[in-house]
Amino acid sequence: MKSKHFFHEEDSRPVQATSADIILRQQLEYSISRYFYEGCDRTIQDLLSNCRWYVTTHASTLTLVIECPDQVTNWRMLQKLVTMAALLHTLVSSAKIRLCPPKGQGMPFEMRVDELSVYQDLA
Repeated sequence: MKSKHFFHEEDSRPVQATSADIILRQQLEYSISRYFYEGCDRTIQDLLSNCRWYVTTHASTLTLVIECPDQVTNWRMLQKLVTMAALLHTLVSSAKIRLCPPKGQGMPFEMRVDELSVYQDLA
């Protein structure tokens, strides 16, 4: 017995992203990065300038990845995480921040911006 399809095959999502899809995703990531950085205060901008950071989209989840060069910077970034998440949340309602300590010095910490209320008392 054949199952009924309610959508035509051309209405389904493509299996592989086209070059146009990739370019649009890169432009979106770049724009969000720029708006995020411009929205940060000078202290956070200075901290970010000491780190490798970027916005990426993987499996439809936008993630701000921050790779810290040392433990001191990592600790300072952790102290600013709620502020950064609140700012990112104004740009994208569903995203996360992944804060990575130096290699071999701990596990990355991840925070979803939609769970900000859990961390509000820590700000």
